[in-house]
Amino acid sequence: MSELDPKRRLVILAVSCLSLFMIGVDDTIVSIALPTIARGLHASVSGLQWIVDGYTMVLASLLIFGGATADRFGRRRVFRIGLAIFTLGSALCSVAPSLGWLIAFRVLQAVGGSMLNPVAVSIISGVYVRPRARAQAISVWVGMYGLGMATGPALGGILIAAVGWRGIFWVNIPIGLCAIALTARIIPESRAERPRRQDPFGQFLVIVMLASLFWAIIEGAYTNWHAIAIRGLFIWAVALLPVLIAWELRRREPLIELRSFRSTSLSAAVVIAICAFADLGGFLFLTSIYLQNLRGLSVLDAGLHMLPTAVAMALCPSAAAWLTARTGSARLPLVLGGLVLMLSMSELSQLSATTSTVRLLVTFGLFGVGMGLVNSQISVAAVAGMPAGQAGLASGIASASRQLGQALGVAVAGSLLTARAGSLAGASAAFGMATNPAWHLLFVGACLVTAAGLVTRRARPRHGVARGFLGVGHARSERHARTGELPRAGAAAREASGSGLGADSGSVFTFDHEEGAADHASQL
Repeated sequence: MSELDPKRRLVILAVSCLSLFMIGVDDTIVSIALPTIARGLHASVSGLQWIVDGYTMVLASLLIFGGATADRFGRRRVFRIGLAIFTLGSALCSVAPSLGWLIAFRVLQAVGGSMLNPVAVSIISGVYVRPRARAQAISVWVGMYGLGMATGPALGGILIAAVGWRGIFWVNIPIGLCAIALTARIIPESRAERPRRQDPFGQFLVIVMLASLFWAIIEGAYTNWHAIAIRGLFIWAVALLPVLIAWELRRREPLIELRSFRSTSLSAAVVIAICAFADLGGFLFLTSIYLQNLRGLSVLDAGLHMLPTAVAMALCPSAAAWLTARTGSARLPLVLGGLVLMLSMSELSQLSATTSTVRLLVTFGLFGVGMGLVNSQISVAAVAGMPAGQAGLASGIASASRQLGQALGVAVAGSLLTARAGSLAGASAAFGMATNPAWHLLFVGACLVTAAGLVTRRARPRHGVARGFLGVGHARSERHARTGELPRAGAAAREASGSGLGADSGSVFTFDHEEGAADHASQL
């Protein structure tokens, strides 16, 4: 595809950024609204868990399907459908008459979201032909997630204070409608030359396995983990895993390329993504309840208290990128981020109704620093040991791991809270005692982030290009490694420069289908 007019390319980038901004806002704006939703819909802790996990679990399950479908049937078409479904889901969430309907509409949102991130980055790659311009456009697109996250808590507080919790879903409607109209007018249609084959049975196994696991974790705490049905679901989820592995190993084009996990760096990145985002999911879930139910803050004040976390998560990726460019490896920011997460989790486990505001804000800020350092470098570590043609696949696996980790964090933290407190009222009465097991488990997750960060591989940039893209100091140029061992500078630099929370899901399973995208990964 020849390069389009600069103004048209800018509008296309703006539309792609709008889609990611919506998803970034949706992540934090819903978390801050959970206690208000609980009062409005008489929801239990498990009900609040499903509001979050119904979305993140489905999104994690369908990311591959969304990218592969767009490659086969057209990126613009699938992107418009995704925008329409996400916007419709948001509108329906705002009028949900009960908790069950709200969860169902959140699942509908996730179906639409799975068609946005994987497709938007392919659209950007198609219209920005020159590698450097493409890299800069993708870094801007990625940064919109961080902006959306930072905006979410305060915006949610304002909307809930003004019109109630239903107003948090109104934000997506005008943005979505505007993006749909612009997509139809200015985004050209494109497809992959060699689209990836669909794997419906593998997709079915993933959905059933994750649904069984999360249902057992969440509902087991609310009813009885020793119940035959709950134990059966745990056994069923575990039994499906070897079936999925055997099926995927037999396919020429599997849903999940399991052989990629032979890379130590990729496997470490997946562990980091799952554990770090489990910490994030648990943190957002528990602190929203803590601030509003235990401390008695208004939703607006609670949102303002979360700003140190959001701001730190938006700013720290720049420091992480600088460290990566200086050392040639994501190892240092990952280990530092893991250590800061450990410190913040230790402090969070000591929260009480009388914790000083200064200490609280510092602790929240520390958590944001840890997440900001870790998140932006996960995909750098993921692609560091992979061949050039598999950079997009590695980044996509890391992105799906983020969503899975966040869903696990909410499920486990909420279930431990339910097991100790029984209800939101019980959690308010003895928050510290009720949440201690959850914080301790999340602390273990931060320890695993630190340990896995130590085994990530060094990324070797070529031709000194990282210096030009990152704009930070002098990046060392090294000779190519042995066959199959990259230089991974393009994908690494792209991810290092971004501040998005899981935003690289845009590169999920689409980059590795295009020759131009492979050039992007190898030339930058």
